[in-house]
Formats: sequence, C-alpha cells, structure tokens
Amino acid sequence: MTEEKKNFTDEEREAMQAAAKESKARRSRAKKSPEEQRAAGEADLKEAIAKLPDAADQKLAEKLHALVTKVAPELVPRTYYGMPAWGKDGKVLCFFQPASKFKVRYGTFGFEPISNLDDGTVWPTAYAVTDLTDADLDFFAERIRLAVS
Repeated sequence: MTEEKKNFTDEEREAMQAAAKESKARRSRAKKSPEEQRAAGEADLKEAIAKLPDAADQKLAEKLHALVTKVAPELVPRTYYGMPAWGKDGKVLCFFQPASKFKVRYGTFGFEPISNLDDGTVWPTAYAVTDLTDADLDFFAERIRLAVS
C-alpha cells in the first residue's frame, strides 16, 4: 500500500483530482470572455449536480443554485473540489458539500474567507443542511447577501 493510500480516503483523492482538473480548466478559460467563463462554469456546476449519486443531494444543490443565482447574480457558478460552488473575483465565495461526497449524514453549505460574514470574534462559516424550507432559504438568502457585500 502506498503512502498516499494510507493518508487519504478515496473521496479525498477524488476531490484532489477534481481540484486539479478545475485548476487546469480555469487556466484555459482565462483567455475567454467573462460571458464564456460564466457559461462554462454554469455547465460545470450543472454537470457536478447531475453526477451526484443521491437524489436528495441533487435537490439541495439545485435549490441552492437557484437561490444563489437569484440573490447574488454577480457570483459566478463553478465547481470546487468537484462540488457546486459560486465565486467572486476568481475565488470561491460559497459552496455546497453534498452528504454523499464524504459519506456523512448531512450536506454542508459553506462560505470561504473572502465572504463578508465577520461578526465580532466568532461567526459561523458553514451550515449543516438536510432540507431547505422556505424559512431556510430566507435565512441563506440573507447570509449570501451579507457574504457578498
């Protein structure tokens, strides 16, 4: 057994391979127009959602994509380690980590450090998600607005 096999799970290795593929794709797209980059990112995100093995994860990802697109249309759809994500200025701002990706009991909607969520000395940057009610969508809409501001 190689050292890599001892240190990383299959899911972690898959995520690293996805990140390498995404990096290569971003470099090749850098010469394209912003509209072409957005369209390519949208296609990648939709493909990532379609590949999710769990229907519940697909439904959550689709709802989050619709929400982010509505609340912050300036964010660019993309993937992040093979997961649906949305970015700003070439960096990931928020992402959805499906439960099936790492075989855990809930998905996670998270925000990266470029998000403007600072509130005192402690603030949440990720949320467990098992379903999205109207109240949950309203809550996330406000978090997304704040993160982008």
